[in-house]
Parts: sequence; C-alpha cells; structure tokens
Amino acid sequence: MEEIASVPVHPQRARVYVEGWQSWSPVGLFPVGAPPAPASGESEVIDCQYRQTAPEGVFRGSGLLAVDPGNAAAPVVFGATGASSRVPLIEAVLRGERLVVSADAPVEQRADGAPGGMLGVLGRWADRFGSQAGALRAVPTVWCTWYQYFERVTARDVLENLALMARLQMPVDVVQLDDGYQACPGDWLSVRPGFGDLPGLVARIRNAGRRAGIWIAPWLVGGSSALFREHPDWVVRDPRSGEPVYAGSVVRDGCFALDLTHPGAAAYLVEVLQTMRGWGIDYFKADFCYAGAYEGVRAAAVPSGVAAYRQGLQLIRSAIGPEAMLVGCGAPMLPSVGLVDAMRVGPDIAARYEPADGLLTTPSQRNATRNVLARAWQHGRFWINDPDCMMLRPSVERRADWASVLTRCGGLRASGDGLRYLDSWGLETTRALLRPAPVAVSIPA
Repeated sequence: MEEIASVPVHPQRARVYVEGWQSWSPVGLFPVGAPPAPASGESEVIDCQYRQTAPEGVFRGSGLLAVDPGNAAAPVVFGATGASSRVPLIEAVLRGERLVVSADAPVEQRADGAPGGMLGVLGRWADRFGSQAGALRAVPTVWCTWYQYFERVTARDVLENLALMARLQMPVDVVQLDDGYQACPGDWLSVRPGFGDLPGLVARIRNAGRRAGIWIAPWLVGGSSALFREHPDWVVRDPRSGEPVYAGSVVRDGCFALDLTHPGAAAYLVEVLQTMRGWGIDYFKADFCYAGAYEGVRAAAVPSGVAAYRQGLQLIRSAIGPEAMLVGCGAPMLPSVGLVDAMRVGPDIAARYEPADGLLTTPSQRNATRNVLARAWQHGRFWINDPDCMMLRPSVERRADWASVLTRCGGLRASGDGLRYLDSWGLETTRALLRPAPVAVSIPA
C-alpha cells in the first residue's frame, strides 16, 4: 500500500464511506473513529477482496472510499478509474486529526463540494465511472421462492402460489425458482429428490401467462457433486498447494470455484444455461458470483481473478442472450458494471431484524437496510438496484420498516412470501409495492 493523501478531519464529526467488495460486504458512512469490524471465518472467504479482511481500526474500500471531513471542507472521493482487470484496495486510518489514505494501485482523487451530501458526491462519481454501463432497462416484478420455502422448495409449492397469484390478482411478471431445486451445486440439470418436474414446472408457469425465472450459482461446484467427481480439473487451484480453491460452505455443501477459462467447464455452463433457455426461462439470478473472481491457477492465462470474472460474466450473458434478464448477487460490485441488468446491493433480508451472530454480513433486516440505503446512488447509474425481497408476513420482525425502505428506494421489486401466509396488511402492501422498477436515479430522502 502506498500513502496517497492525508486529509484533515474533525475527529467527532467526520465520516468515511467504504464500498464493499461484493453485494453482501458491509457498506456505509461510518464515523471516522469507528471503522467496520474485521470479517472472520466464512465471511472473510466470501465477503472480502482477496479473501483477506481489513486490519483492525482500518477502513477498507474496494475501488471506492470517500471522506466527509466534518470541518466545512468539501468531501473527497478516492475511486478507481476502471475495474476490468483490477480493483484497487483503498485504506484509511485515523491518526490524530488527519485521515491517512493509502492504495495498492492508482486511483482518482477528487474534492466535491457540490450540493447533495455524500450520496450526491457518490452519484456524481458514479456518473463518470458508470458511463460504461450503457442503456438500462426496467426489470419486471418478481415472486421468489427462497424466503418462504428455502432449500425445501418443491414444484408443488410454486404451483400453489401460481394459482394464488391469479386468484388474488397479484401483479407478478416473473415466478422465480430459487436455491433448492438442484441436486447439488454444479449439478444444475439434476433436481433434488422430492422436488418434482423442473421443465414441466417452467411450462406451467408460462402457460399461466407469467415468465419463468431461476436461481443459479454459476461459479460454485459442490465437493459432493457429480460435476466435481467427474471433472476435478475444472476448478480453480491454489498456486501454492495445488488444492481446489475453497469457496465457502454454502448452499449446504463445501464448494470450490469453477474455472470458466477451461473450455470444458465453459461449454458445460453454456449447455446448462441454453437448456434452461430452451425450457422457456428468461430471467436468471446469478448468485455467489464472488467465486468467479478468486485469484488462482486457471486453465488459461488471465491477468487477474477480476479479468476471469468479467470473462465468465460475458460468457453467461452470451449464453442466455440479450433478451433474457440477468441479476447479479454476491457479486464483485465494480467489475460487474455494464454486465448485469440488476444487482443485489445488500445481504439477504431475514425474518429477524438483528443479525443472529452480530456480524455485518449476516442475513438480517438491519444489515440489508444499511447497505440498501448506502448504495442508493448506484441505482439507475450502474444497474437497477435489487434491495432483496419483500418479507411482509406477520412473523417477520418490524415488517413495516422493511416495506418503508423498499418504498423509499428505487429498484427491483420482488415478493418473497408464500402468498397464503400474508394477512390483509401484507397482501395490500405487497400488491402496492409490486410495480415495475423505475430506471431513473432514485435517492432516498
């Protein structure tokens, strides 16, 4: 890291914005004396750039860090000029009444005293950085299986809700099947025993006049999958040990990172996606995308994990075609600009308001709210923001607060409740919120 600036700050009033590495990484405007707590355990593997957390007492931004000095001076933005091959790490530490900023690669430094507060400052930076995003399109309204049925979802659950959508006149465009249908991460065309008929379910959704969507984690390979058993050479390898690069114990299996520079792995994923397109699926939620950017040994030489990730994302886009909708999740943020239609901007929502373990990345309403509000400036500039699903059934803590957050912020609107579990308030509020996402920039009041 090389020191690039020393910013005079008010020790009590100054604030620091740090951009997280991926969708779930902590983001926000933090007091200058209180950096986010370092990640640990699985969170370090999943949520941190280079799989390494920031040192204690240090602010770390992935490609973007901004300072409001709190002393009448203009905010200062330190940001990447591009993210096609590398995302600079930008760190800041308080020393007395100065914030010392360092970076591991060149970054743009700009003071911005124009009105609009920190969200306005970040929005103007995004207008420059996001010029590569191209024209954005509105995304459809969605109903998603995960937040009611989780990994136990069956085709019968989906069909029950499909019928209720018609009876209750719910304005749902896309019925999106989430995690739980697959036999194992990587084995995407083999369904879990007891799930039901996947192609048949897609046909029934379409015959009901709605679009079919699906969840997939394209870079994950379960350690117990048939894919890994048959093709152990298709995963990214650690350059020191030669072992597969561990991608976390996620989706109920210890997973590795698929190497999409390998011709066989690339052809396999294209076959999976085109098969799903052939069934009639035209909405894809690509999750756990951080694994595509891991550093490691791949079949083909690429400049970096970031470059490999972008190459893989372009492969996915090509396979599903320009008409299909692509939503990123758990994805490296800046490297995804221009390659997805919508992007999850926070951790998963949950029935609990507080995270069960106190960590900043654990599914909870508190963590989701923090990220969604902090990243509001990205909506309409990089992509359509995906704040995550409505959870409005009576068992959800502080459900009216979450509905208020969704009302304030522009973005993808998706229901995550089993419709028969909603009371009259939940149904009315869900119906009111299920409207096409505006593409225009929306900054919460």
